[in-house]
Amino acid sequence: MEQPVKKPEPHARDPHPRDRGGPAQPMLIARDVRKYFPIHAGLLNRQVAEVRAVDGVSFSVMKGETLGVVGESGCGKSTLARLLMHLMDRDGGEIILDGQAVNAYQGMPLSELRRSMQMVFQDSYSSLNPRFTVEDSVAYGAARQAGVSRKKAREIARDLLEKVGLRARLFGGRYPHELSGGQKQRVNIARALALDPRMLILDEAVSALDKSVEAQVLNLLNELKAQLDLTYVFISHDLHVVHYISDRVLVMYLGQVVEIGPVDRIYADPRHPYTRALLECQLSMDPDDRVDQAPLAGDPPNPVNPPSGCRFHPRCPYAEDLCAAKQPALGDTLRAGRDDHLTACFMAQPGSGHSRAPGPADLLKRAAAHPAPMEA
Repeated sequence: MEQPVKKPEPHARDPHPRDRGGPAQPMLIARDVRKYFPIHAGLLNRQVAEVRAVDGVSFSVMKGETLGVVGESGCGKSTLARLLMHLMDRDGGEIILDGQAVNAYQGMPLSELRRSMQMVFQDSYSSLNPRFTVEDSVAYGAARQAGVSRKKAREIARDLLEKVGLRARLFGGRYPHELSGGQKQRVNIARALALDPRMLILDEAVSALDKSVEAQVLNLLNELKAQLDLTYVFISHDLHVVHYISDRVLVMYLGQVVEIGPVDRIYADPRHPYTRALLECQLSMDPDDRVDQAPLAGDPPNPVNPPSGCRFHPRCPYAEDLCAAKQPALGDTLRAGRDDHLTACFMAQPGSGHSRAPGPADLLKRAAAHPAPMEA
């Protein structure tokens, strides 16, 4: 099995030729993004309810950063990815790419968004046209969207196939059914890079691969990020993979963000009980490290009628009356820096009224464990 290499550190390289806002401008800003799916019933097919798949999600992604997104199935991760790519219309909120509002008046048109941001899907086989050869699949986007000649598009395709570790002469003329799962995913990555994007959204891009191939693809993603100055939003169920590849982690529960912060701090000191339960569910390499009971019991509540207050309180072992009566605030995620750790839980907020809220001694201990970075 190939051993993962160390991920590259976030960096402030020379501005990209298409960089509008400079290194300090976030690559992506999602502000209060919402998506509700209507439920119709009756003879007149009237709307009777709605599923709150994504309910007021806000975050930013800095240039050269990898933001990992984790959460249970059904929490809204994939829906959020499709909203960022404008593969479906959002019901509210705003998406800003490098300082320009997307699909807004005098903002960035969708055609330019698709050239600047691409997506790699989970199902590597159905993402490829079975009638196209590998080379045709990669060249198609460059020929149609970038407007280059067919000959130039094929040159781009062959170069990208080499970059993702596939020999163009050997694999360029093959069809998807002639490739393994890892090879198909490499083709999907090459196809996403054909338009020279600045950002990739990877939705469970390695979850269908066996561990040896998964390590190879993760190493490839890190190498491409450093070579091409890319920014990633990486969605995954595998917390080990997220820990390895991410710089920051965003935790979603029932359509909302419950915690966001640097990956090492969240994994070492998770402050939300849901995040803590997710990390305790990780499989350990130590046979003596056994879990006597499940860290988290029950299913998530119905997103059609979410609970009042904190949405996690029906499953939280530390829930109090306050948790059911009032929704905890997460904080301003758009102004938070790389080192800020925000949690939507009364237990993490001093003076919230929860019996487990941190006191002055706890705050001093936390500050000592995670000192603020010194300014240059």
